Amino acid sequence: MLAVIRTGGKQYIIKPGDRLKVEKIEGEVGNTVEINEVLLVKTDKEIKIGNPLVEGAKVKASIVEQGRSPKIIVFKKKPKKGYKRKKGHRQFYTTIEIKEILA
Repeated sequence: MLAVIRTGGKQYIIKPGDRLKVEKIEGEVGNTVEINEVLLVKTDKEIKIGNPLVEGAKVKASIVEQGRSPKIIVFKKKPKKGYKRKKGHRQFYTTIEIKEILA
């Protein structure tokens, strides 16, 4: 079984047992989350394509880790004007493990 989900403004192709890093999802480590934005579900017999979402389909996943990505530096400069700005950014993320796909 295979599915395409949308979370955090991005789309992911998933199977049961997969682990992936997604944009931060609220919850504690070990909690179960449901993702309702399922765009496509493929089983052995058929393929269900949503318009835009597949009705009644959802994905159950558990939160494995909450964390922050490495720091990136955002530096802006305009030549000959004396303008410089330096900022850092660390993005929050959640690692989830896919438990099951319910079509």
